[in-house]
Amino acid sequence: MARHVRAFAVTVLILAALAVLAGLLWSHLSPRAPYQVTAQGPVLADPTTQALIAADGWYAVITGGLGLACGALAWFLGRRHQLAVLLGLGVGGLLAAFLTLWVGSTFTFGVVAVEAAAEPGVKVVPGSLALTATGVIVSWPLVAVGFFGLLEGMHGYRESPLRKPYGIG
Repeated sequence: MARHVRAFAVTVLILAALAVLAGLLWSHLSPRAPYQVTAQGPVLADPTTQALIAADGWYAVITGGLGLACGALAWFLGRRHQLAVLLGLGVGGLLAAFLTLWVGSTFTFGVVAVEAAAEPGVKVVPGSLALTATGVIVSWPLVAVGFFGLLEGMHGYRESPLRKPYGIG
């Protein structure tokens, strides 16, 4: 029992550590939307900007890619404690997704480029990094658990005695 708890905890901690790096990478790669500073507060300077969608896309690519890598690595290394590692992938992946969001939106790294045709005298500032499509938050745990299950299913089929029911071949 203690080994299963340790496998679960190690999986969650590794994913949390990767999430910090993923958040910094997301902050570095994602463009910032331009905002005008008005008397009412910041207003989107360019309503046709693709920066908001690009930030969601980069988040999905980074967390989905890490989910794929974590699912494969967990399957290869965690064969002895599959259930604990699988639960760790799900819980740790969800924690990592939120930690990536927090780190990426809190710390600003990389070049913050704001491209907007502002009127003279209007102050344009880069917006903070946020997700507009909140559904991408589940990309890390969903891809990790799904790929782990796919690998386990393929391995189970290959090792199954039902694959050759009459011993032929």
